[in-house]
Amino acid sequence: MSAKKAKKSSGKKATKKPALKPVSNSESNPTVEELRRLYRDMLLIRRFEEKAGQLYGMGLIGGFCHLYIGQEAVVTGITSVQEKQDTVVTSYRDHAHMLACGMDPKGIMAELTGRIDGYSRGKGGSMHMFSKEENFFGGHGIVGAGTAIGTGLGFAHKYKGDKGVAVAYMGDGASNQGQVAECYNMAALWDLPVLFVIENNQYGMGTSVSRSSAGQLYKRGEGYGIPGEQVDGMDVFAVQAAARQALDYIRTGNGPYVLEVMTYRYRGHSMSDPAKYRTKDEVNSFKEERDPIAHVKDMMADMGIDEAELKAVDKEIKEIVNEAATFSQKSPEPDEFELWTDVLVET
Repeated sequence: MSAKKAKKSSGKKATKKPALKPVSNSESNPTVEELRRLYRDMLLIRRFEEKAGQLYGMGLIGGFCHLYIGQEAVVTGITSVQEKQDTVVTSYRDHAHMLACGMDPKGIMAELTGRIDGYSRGKGGSMHMFSKEENFFGGHGIVGAGTAIGTGLGFAHKYKGDKGVAVAYMGDGASNQGQVAECYNMAALWDLPVLFVIENNQYGMGTSVSRSSAGQLYKRGEGYGIPGEQVDGMDVFAVQAAARQALDYIRTGNGPYVLEVMTYRYRGHSMSDPAKYRTKDEVNSFKEERDPIAHVKDMMADMGIDEAELKAVDKEIKEIVNEAATFSQKSPEPDEFELWTDVLVET
């Protein structure tokens, strides 16, 4: 068969896709109300994660627990420009994604402590909880699994024609999984509405990305015709701008997009990781010079918001988190019968 006939028989008409420009945060001009909202959302994530770390240290949270402290601008920026029908799936560093999707801190903390009032009735723990009502399709302990599920969600959006986008998060380590390449291929082949987000916090467990990953991660979709971009993940406005462009591109029928968000976690890979593979100076430089919440706080001060208001917000957030912790400890543990539920569905 000739190349001309093969192209004709493929059934897929070639279309010219729009050119994309590099995103810069230099054009961001947020309102005071937007600053307040983003500051509050990021602060809730940080205070919640700090409390989760505290409860883990007290033995009230068992198993694995991966904290998001330092990465707050990523999920906050992306979620702020999503639409209601969009779906989200992520990996095991998932508490922040749940909060950003609108899930109740009480239900999240109850799940962390293994209680019946948790989102997975106390059986999922830190890594596995879901909310169909909030279009959150889980944190997942299998590295790279969320990418495959997100591709399936993208297929569902296209099938239903609801203009929704599946936002599938992965880490820099997960981007090396073979199934990620398979998902890129399938999503590109079928023009699926999927935003593949690589949260590059520079370490896959204890291994630096420079020692584990060749090339630039956001360019790995190019072989499949998928555009990508790398953006500063410590700046919520840069993330917003990049996510807005990506989502608009996808939502107008152009297929998938890869967004690599350069961020940094302040804690170890999990609560059991002392993070001795990096220096204190490295961590402190991010905390002191690049902190995403401090950046927004400084902008608020420049716009005339006084320290008293900021302290009041912090107090309110701490009360919400403390209430969630108290609720989680008062919630009963699952009955033994729960061992046999959610195992088999008979139809």
